[in-house]
Amino acid sequence: MNLSAEARNVLERSMEINQVDNLERDDIEMVIAAMPDDRVLLYKNVVSNPIGDLPRYSIHIRLQHMLTFVTFLALAFTGLPIAFFDHFWAVPLNNLVGGVDVSRIIHRTLASVMVLSMIYHVFTITFGPMAQILKGRFDIRRTILPSFKDLRDFKDDMLYFSGARKMRPEMDKFMYKQKIHYFAAAFGNIVMIVSGSSFLFPEFWAAILPVSIASHFQEMMRLSHPHEALLALLVIAFWHWYNVHLAPGRFPMQWTFLTGKITREHQIEEHFLEYLRNLVELPEERDYLLELLDARELDADAEDEDDLITEGISP
Repeated sequence: MNLSAEARNVLERSMEINQVDNLERDDIEMVIAAMPDDRVLLYKNVVSNPIGDLPRYSIHIRLQHMLTFVTFLALAFTGLPIAFFDHFWAVPLNNLVGGVDVSRIIHRTLASVMVLSMIYHVFTITFGPMAQILKGRFDIRRTILPSFKDLRDFKDDMLYFSGARKMRPEMDKFMYKQKIHYFAAAFGNIVMIVSGSSFLFPEFWAAILPVSIASHFQEMMRLSHPHEALLALLVIAFWHWYNVHLAPGRFPMQWTFLTGKITREHQIEEHFLEYLRNLVELPEERDYLLELLDARELDADAEDEDDLITEGISP
């Protein structure tokens, strides 16, 4: 495989971080050279365990996701009936837990758990990279921070889906869609916390805000809290769940949020640069890939021979 300059840079940086010696470097380069240039041919032929093949998320990220996932749904289940308490559908939901007053207690307790989960997440994404920096293993491209590359990836991905490009772009550990969703969710959570706190601590906000806008702020928060919750629920149900679990190739469920592992096919298709790091970090993955390429005659030499035959030239 002829790596692009960007992919080559990622590979070299990964080998530097992992302190690869010359013998292992030769082994990695041999695997890369054997891979076909057509990544579609590659990811359509690899064997993938639905539960996951390659490491992606730490136990901390999985715990935070589970806490946020469970509390978010429970908050929506208890909060929306409170906001729309006089609607026909809200009455039985409030009665199910013992009335509106009980719903409020449950809702505020769950909100506290969700805030603690967010604090846990902030500590993880702050001190985790700091530890990596101290060890000399930090690579900002593996983080979820946006970059100009995401704009290029978005453009190239649209060209691919419109048929103007043969392969999807070489995307990193977190692709542009995931970054958009992450920061949209972060913004939504901030709105929910600020607006929710205005209900619990109105005196605090009245004390720090100018008198002329305090009442307007309170009214804006009263309107934004349930509507932001409804928007988040729709985004989760129709965008996040589709992209992660229901899209072709992921249906009926992707197990990454439970196992912390991603399938080999998904990694190569949407996170190829991270797959190159997997080849550096996981010798067993190199062994598997070489065996696969040989067994299915997908190596670069076989691909070159096929091209020659297609052109009517004997190899």
